Amino acid sequence: MYKLIIIPIAVMLVSLGSCSEDKLTIINSSSISIEEESDLKFSREEEKLARDVYLFSYEKYGNVIFNNIAKSEQQHMDQILMLLNNYQIKDPASSQIGVFTDQDLQKLYNELTAKSNISIIDALEVGAIIEDLDINDLKILASRTDKFEILNVYEKLQCGSRNHLRSYINQLDLNNIEYFPEYISTEDFNDIISQTNEQCVRVTL
Repeated sequence: MYKLIIIPIAVMLVSLGSCSEDKLTIINSSSISIEEESDLKFSREEEKLARDVYLFSYEKYGNVIFNNIAKSEQQHMDQILMLLNNYQIKDPASSQIGVFTDQDLQKLYNELTAKSNISIIDALEVGAIIEDLDINDLKILASRTDKFEILNVYEKLQCGSRNHLRSYINQLDLNNIEYFPEYISTEDFNDIISQTNEQCVRVTL
């Protein structure tokens, strides 16, 4: 049985990572490729997956880290929704927690909540996995667009995900659990966790 060590609540609040706003004027909002549209829809649901898994873990364990980062993931969802609305793209995200249009994300949600249900340590590991995956996917999505407004939002989301990853790794380290990255490189992972939390600016129209 693990004896879980928890960082004080005040420290966990930095996970939200959005302390100010960056006003963004979008140009040529009607010009978007099929790939860019698909990527935005995917990103919207991937951020929802993170939020929904963390809400599941918070309901089960009551640990403030899950609640705080779930709130931040809601902000990430809102950032992508802002772009979807601007480009007049139908929102793929269901209002129901744990329900996804993308069937790969649906399967992943089911797998991750099953693992999170085992123990709080497993739930913290799931948090690290999600942020590891999110950082990697956002880099891929960013490589497929040249639109400033989309790249700006993707970078803000990556910033938040780096902070979230640091928070989960810190918790795992305190409990003598080592996490090995599954999606980003070991070099990138070590670079991220060696840095302090960043100030992530929320983009608004």
